[in-house]
Amino acid sequence: MRPLAQRDAKRCARLEQILFARDNPWPAWAFEQELRSPDHHYVAAEIDDALVGYAGIALLGPADQPENEIHTIGVDPRYQGQGIGRMLLDDLLTVADVHGGPVWLDVRVDNEAAQSLYKKAGFNVVGVRKKYYQPSGADAYVMKREARDNG
Repeated sequence: MRPLAQRDAKRCARLEQILFARDNPWPAWAFEQELRSPDHHYVAAEIDDALVGYAGIALLGPADQPENEIHTIGVDPRYQGQGIGRMLLDDLLTVADVHGGPVWLDVRVDNEAAQSLYKKAGFNVVGVRKKYYQPSGADAYVMKREARDNG
């Protein structure tokens, strides 16, 4: 695990094409833009110097009402099922807990593997966004993990 870097943007975009081909995958410039934002935290997972996963979160809201939004988690299909997604998620949640506040995310209603990962991490479905993912028109569950008491 290491911080995601600008040099990783093209590899992330290639993984996006594989992972999210049906739903407007992010191009390299989108990752580059995300990495420039001071309120975003992105992390990479590497095996043998090859990027096999990435994840990012936005740390939002004023200091007295913080909240967090997971923007993306992706793991190369050849490495899925090995705990990499959980390690990436745990990193994001650690950062969110320091920042404070609840954590939000959107996930396709048919992505049962991701939903299971999120539920094990304390997320619950709190809503549905109809036709959220485009161009497929797939619905998304809105999931939320309540703020952790850091006191």
